[in-house]
Amino acid sequence: MFKKILIANRGEIACRVIKTARRMGIATVAVYSDADARAPFVTMADEAVHIGPSPAAESYLVADKIIAACKQTGAEAVHPGYGFLSERTSFAEALAAEGIAFIGPPVGAIAAMGDKIESKKLAMEAGVNTVPGSDGEVETTADALMWANRIGYPVMMKASAGGGGKGMRLAYSDKDVEEGFEATQREGLNSFGDKRVFLEKFILNPRHIEIQILGDQHGNILYLNERECSIQRRHQKVVEEAPSPFVTPKMRQAMGEQCVALARAVGYYSAGTVELIVSGADPSGESFYFLEMNTRLQVEHPVTEAITGIDLVEQMIRVAAGEKLAMTQDDIGIDGWAIENRVYAEDPYRGFLPSTGRLVRYLPPVPGSFETAQALPSPPQDERRGAISAHPEENPKPQAEGSSRRTGLSVAELRGGPGHIRVDDGVAEGGEVSMFYDPMIAKLITWGATRDVAADLQVQALDAFRIEGLGHNVDFLSAIMQHRRFRSGELTTGFIAEEYPEGFHGAPASGELLRALAAVGGVIATADADRARRIDQQLAGEMYAPGDWTVRIGSTDYAVALEEDAITVDGEPVELDMEYTPGEPMVDVEVGPSAGSGQAQALTLQLQPTRTGYAITTRGATHQLRILPTRIAHLADHMIEKIPPDLSKMLICPMPGLLVKLHVAEGEEVQPGQPLATVEAMKMENILRAEKQAVVAKINAAEGESLAVDAVILELE
Repeated sequence: MFKKILIANRGEIACRVIKTARRMGIATVAVYSDADARAPFVTMADEAVHIGPSPAAESYLVADKIIAACKQTGAEAVHPGYGFLSERTSFAEALAAEGIAFIGPPVGAIAAMGDKIESKKLAMEAGVNTVPGSDGEVETTADALMWANRIGYPVMMKASAGGGGKGMRLAYSDKDVEEGFEATQREGLNSFGDKRVFLEKFILNPRHIEIQILGDQHGNILYLNERECSIQRRHQKVVEEAPSPFVTPKMRQAMGEQCVALARAVGYYSAGTVELIVSGADPSGESFYFLEMNTRLQVEHPVTEAITGIDLVEQMIRVAAGEKLAMTQDDIGIDGWAIENRVYAEDPYRGFLPSTGRLVRYLPPVPGSFETAQALPSPPQDERRGAISAHPEENPKPQAEGSSRRTGLSVAELRGGPGHIRVDDGVAEGGEVSMFYDPMIAKLITWGATRDVAADLQVQALDAFRIEGLGHNVDFLSAIMQHRRFRSGELTTGFIAEEYPEGFHGAPASGELLRALAAVGGVIATADADRARRIDQQLAGEMYAPGDWTVRIGSTDYAVALEEDAITVDGEPVELDMEYTPGEPMVDVEVGPSAGSGQAQALTLQLQPTRTGYAITTRGATHQLRILPTRIAHLADHMIEKIPPDLSKMLICPMPGLLVKLHVAEGEEVQPGQPLATVEAMKMENILRAEKQAVVAKINAAEGESLAVDAVILELE
């Protein structure tokens, strides 16, 4: 077994690998860029090596710097995580030339499956179902139009080396192809160094289902069930779960066997994922097609770990060390249900625009991978940081080949411990989410005996996930978890577009919830008022005093009355159990049983004071409560409303980014919907369009310029 490994990655996946390696008694080395100098994974590793400036192209993507770090620290193997160099054949070859083990699949398999055009041909030869599409690379927009019309709309334009939702665009018409083909080429070139693009038929009512593969260097290959990843935005996965609510045992076996056949055809070993697209319109479940094979660990691997109890990182390390798998296909079962939500630095209330900045507050519902790893035992060390002890009896002994002894994370840990809530993150309060890398803040994983239990735990955990300082999608994730269609399992990759066609404005709240929030508003207003009186020494004795309040939520006023032993809202009693101390940012509340339910509802509320009350966030939405004493509440209607400035004559940059292209010139007349500028942020291109007919009066920015949020790109008249 290896004594020391280097993680050629950053953030949460670096923390995740370090966590398992430490359990296995293996020392770890982190590499970091300027932007990550104070990141948690750097201090979490036994050693850390600086490898360059913030841009990934000058640090994490430079293989020579990774290899130099291995030589400097004596690392025997490299775990690439996902993204960056994880699927670069040249990197794996360079490691092999230096005698450094690659914790991943063989070079031949990476090459065969890393090219989407060639991998599709191999899949066909292996007997795997494939989607109709172009015969290889499409070089020009004219060729793309020809193929799109031959295949039939809708079609998907995909960068051959793409992944993670980047370099993929959906076209429903010739216009979409004309606008998006070159952008797809640019995204492929900028993100993966390869501008080749191909076209595929877009399957109607598609579900994105993938099979987890695990193989060793002795010819053993298993499939570890499936994951449903249908809920996506811009082809970027948002929610993943295992198993899939759509897949039957017969379908699972058929998918698994085809995927194993493909893996065997390319001599695959280590962990890998075969992504399939399934027609939700086919009730037989037999219409599934090969999309691509990811020759690495997936972001969503925790849900597979939770239902199988297998630490995939541990297995990758063992396979790279030459060990045989200690399990067979018959040993792979499904225990319970797991759901993963990706917490992103993006603002769903502003069209999911990327959000960068400092994490002023970061309090996950349970400690994340960084915090929990601090409690794990470290490998033996001498005075030199990260060095293996000079005393052989203190070093972890290599495991015998084929041994079933496990030293990675336990089943309980893979499921998040007693609460079955697991957070994989790589950030800490006070840290920064940079524009240089992926906007994911954390992964929230829950496990339950049933799908509904796992989803309920997600809602509960998301309520308690406190993030301040930048935009995030926690409310949106909670709304999905509560959505009727999600709960019924009627999923497609169009879920978000279909259910939120006008954008996201918060999860809808029931009348019962709003009444409960009004009651809470009355309680906290009374407590705050009592505290103010006590400070002013105007009230002696007990803290509590009765109060009558008018609480406005939206456009509805609620009359809240607090007596010594009762709370009423509009004259109706509300049972409320809560403890609140003025100034608390979060409070747990239990609302008495609703009519006919017989069950109390537990809520976690996040509180933010405002000028006239509180903003209360819970159950996927932030509710603005205006709380005033009833005797003066009517006077608020006479306050003059501040009119916001007219920004319709300006094109404002909605997020920090790079101005890739200006589509117009000064003096040009533009029409509604016409592209004005393209801004790249967090590896994605965003087209900014005209909202109305106008003339370009002045251009304030040039192509290639870095823009700050709210920068005025151009002015209209």
